[in-house]
Amino acid sequence: MLEPDQWIAVRLTLRVALMAVGGTLPVALLLAWILARPRLPGRPLLDALVHLPMVLPPVVTGWLLLLVFGLHGPVGGLLWRLFHARLVFTTAGAALATGVMTLPLMVRTIRLSLEAIDPGLLDAAAGLGARPLDRFVTITLPMAAPGVLAAAAIGYAASLGEFGAVITFAASIPGRTQTLPLAIYAALQVPGGEAIAARLATVSLMLALTGLLVSELLMRRLRGIGRV
Repeated sequence: MLEPDQWIAVRLTLRVALMAVGGTLPVALLLAWILARPRLPGRPLLDALVHLPMVLPPVVTGWLLLLVFGLHGPVGGLLWRLFHARLVFTTAGAALATGVMTLPLMVRTIRLSLEAIDPGLLDAAAGLGARPLDRFVTITLPMAAPGVLAAAAIGYAASLGEFGAVITFAASIPGRTQTLPLAIYAALQVPGGEAIAARLATVSLMLALTGLLVSELLMRRLRGIGRV
């Protein structure tokens, strides 16, 4: 059994993961759609920038976020001056750091799904007078739905384990930014905390497996609907 403060870390992890996926999924879909266009000027550079968090140390990504979204950064300073709002050391900041780290995985998954769509279907719809937005809503998005769902599942599972960028940008504040990985790390710094860390790690494993299993069932259902 977990203590009440440890359950707070569990609930916060779920909240941060949902915020990260909810905020990142539309951006990932847009970027994947752009990158799926082979004749896009500057495509290699954009692709490299999107996947940069995958190769940078997470601490460096968190530090870069701190430079941009901190109170003295260009974006963070503007938010503070205009709205007296800040992202650093907040739950929203933890979700931002998590979303940035999971963005490359989500973009890559959606992009593969988009590139698998037969371009002849889009050409035929265009020949019948369908506008680009109509083709995207009625053809591209439904056919890419399994990939989008898979991206959300991968983003959710990856969000549960994000550590480096979150602790650098949002710190480890109990009840505000201390998610399960940070709580596990904090428990390991205390003598005799291995048992607490083991229980928290077990909960983290169960949450990740549950998310992946549910997403797999949903994707199978979507494929079944698509064949009807």
